[in-house]
Amino acid sequence: MASRAGPRAAGTDGSDFQHRERVAMHYQMSVTLKSEIKKLIYVHLVIWLLLVAKMCVGHLRLLSHDQVAMPYQWEYPYLLSIVPSLLGLLSFPRNNISYLVLSMISMGLFSIAPLIYGSMEMFPAAQQLYRHGKAYRFLFGFSAVSVMYLVLILAVQVHAWQLYYSKKLLDSWFTSTQEKKRK
Repeated sequence: MASRAGPRAAGTDGSDFQHRERVAMHYQMSVTLKSEIKKLIYVHLVIWLLLVAKMCVGHLRLLSHDQVAMPYQWEYPYLLSIVPSLLGLLSFPRNNISYLVLSMISMGLFSIAPLIYGSMEMFPAAQQLYRHGKAYRFLFGFSAVSVMYLVLILAVQVHAWQLYYSKKLLDSWFTSTQEKKRK
């Protein structure tokens, strides 16, 4: 055996590592997927905080109505989208399958559904903007519907990837659970 202070063990050239134990693939996958989901949760948290700030500025009238428009109706239920992310984070330390499943189900209800409703709610304003060039809501000089559609597209992608990685993580956890039951 090699040591920090001495030479390599006699009779080995360092290529005898093939017989050593390795970390099982589902554990490696679990760590990787948890990391990816955490990154997506942090991106979601940034989007969520920006929407909260926009809503607070709009309701408290900290800036003029020309600078920040009042929130759309879909933004209110989207505020609950932080709940699935928190459930997902709570599921990680002990590989809690039930929290992860609740996170995935509530993501559809609190995240994806308001985004679908938001796309339908803002569609007439977007159609009017692109057909006639008229916008009635603004965010710092930009058309509010254009900015919010960009936010909506980003949020849909974040939540879709989060659901995809959560499903793969759930499959990975089920694999390890099934192997433990067999033993």
